[in-house]
Amino acid sequence: MLFEQILFFVAGFGAIAGALGVVILRNPFYAVLSLVGHLVALAVLFLLLRADFVAAAQVVVYAGAVMVLYVFVVAYVGGSDEPVRAQAGGFVSAFGPLFAAAIFVELTIAVVGSSLGGLESRGADVDAGFGSPSAIGELLLTKFLLPFEAASFLLLVAAVGAIVLARKRRGLEDPA
Repeated sequence: MLFEQILFFVAGFGAIAGALGVVILRNPFYAVLSLVGHLVALAVLFLLLRADFVAAAQVVVYAGAVMVLYVFVVAYVGGSDEPVRAQAGGFVSAFGPLFAAAIFVELTIAVVGSSLGGLESRGADVDAGFGSPSAIGELLLTKFLLPFEAASFLLLVAAVGAIVLARKRRGLEDPA
């Protein structure tokens, strides 16, 4: 039990550090590697929640295949001569720290208010088939069909948008 608690906090810290690395690092390649670390830490958290299939899918699909795609996109698009940060005096510069402070206060209230009482419990009792590929597939194709299809459509639009932006950035013209 103590090992699970220590692993939870280590994986949680790794997930937060990876997410911060994605936002803070200026080099896109290192940001992608930071995202890989974040996704692996999330897979560990899924394992602690006894969601073995979701953890395996997290590593194989996201930390594996999608990250390889991101690395290829970063290598293809390359670095940019344009500044990454917003211009001084913009909306983000003015209100960004205010929103960050508000989120920090909300998270602090949530953590302190919960008193971390869930650490002493064993967690929810689940059925033997919980998290199996057949149970997940049944949920995806019945109860969560609309969000599942919306996510697939969103990924398709993002892929097409990335190709269009990469063509414009390289100065390639349409062959027509």
